[in-house]
Amino acid sequence: MLNELSWDQHYCVSGIEDVLTPALVMYPDLIAANIERTLELLSGDADRWRVHIKTAKLGHTLRMLITRGVRNFKCATTLELLVACRNGAADVLLAYPAMGANACRARDIANQFQDVRISVLAENAEQVWQWRNSRVGIFVDINPGMNRTGIEQSQRDKVVALTRQIAGAGLEFRGLHYYDGQYGGLEEGERTQAAHRGYDRLLEMVGELGRSSIHLPEVITSGTPTFPCSLAYGGFRRGNFVHRVSPGTLVYCDATSVEQLPNQYGYRPAALVLTRVVSCPHSGIVTCDAGHKTVSADAGVPTCVVIGHPEFTPLTPSEEHLPIAIKEEAASPQIGEVLYLLPRHICPTVNNFDYALLVQNGNIEAMESVSARGREAPLQTADRTHG
Repeated sequence: MLNELSWDQHYCVSGIEDVLTPALVMYPDLIAANIERTLELLSGDADRWRVHIKTAKLGHTLRMLITRGVRNFKCATTLELLVACRNGAADVLLAYPAMGANACRARDIANQFQDVRISVLAENAEQVWQWRNSRVGIFVDINPGMNRTGIEQSQRDKVVALTRQIAGAGLEFRGLHYYDGQYGGLEEGERTQAAHRGYDRLLEMVGELGRSSIHLPEVITSGTPTFPCSLAYGGFRRGNFVHRVSPGTLVYCDATSVEQLPNQYGYRPAALVLTRVVSCPHSGIVTCDAGHKTVSADAGVPTCVVIGHPEFTPLTPSEEHLPIAIKEEAASPQIGEVLYLLPRHICPTVNNFDYALLVQNGNIEAMESVSARGREAPLQTADRTHG
């Protein structure tokens, strides 16, 4: 399917002779269309979407979401939490097991933004008790088999006990967090079946909480790969809780998303990397300036797709170099020619850039800071000003 991505004049950027490459370009009209399509799939209910902003990263994009009624977010770093709060978020979950100074910093941000409802994750008593005398709420993190964080979903008694410890610490239990990202590599039908089996077990845990007289306000599931799976699961619509999904990648839609979400879902890539050909080191190979410090290599090789050129195959990158194999019968691009790359994983790729160029009707209309990229300064001082 990726090789079928044809050139679309919509992506063409004029006046690029003064653009330093590699450059991150975004298309706000396509971002808006992806947001709108997500809301359509959610029957117009923006409250059902808890967007993961590890993808969005830009205050500009967060404000686009908020304008469309999205108020609930989740994030992975204290900087993302800070940017979300500064840009009008009403409810933010720090969906990462913060400990030590990270937890102290999250508490500091929660105190600074009293009008924002802030929550954190916990999977054990130590993580719960560190939040005593704070205004944050607690989501219990469930491990659905990804084996990254959380309580294994078979340990329902442990979940019940932890919710009681939350109450004992004087904190508010706000729900269950369940990220089933391990199914992304499965075909759509198999992915849905696997996800639904997990959701069945999740609802067994929900039932156990109910039998223990524990009120469950919210259940969060589903990043981008399993977003369609959650829409097709009737148990979430019948539950006595708020069910929210948390896809973030589909806001920009990368090459992996194109594979995972077929054409009928209506998503289009809305962020690309501009790169220039800088060398022809060997017959049938050219090199451009978009190594793994530009286009993230965490999704494997090829790291990206060259839009409009199915005859080009990106090879293993080095830090600043991306070699591309050219089929024997194809015309080779010229030195200095600009290529448009669609990353396989847009989230860490956006994080590689300080700025994004916003393109409308082929023209660069603005340059926006990628305000949530990276992390905060590692040392926080008591007199630090948060402007």
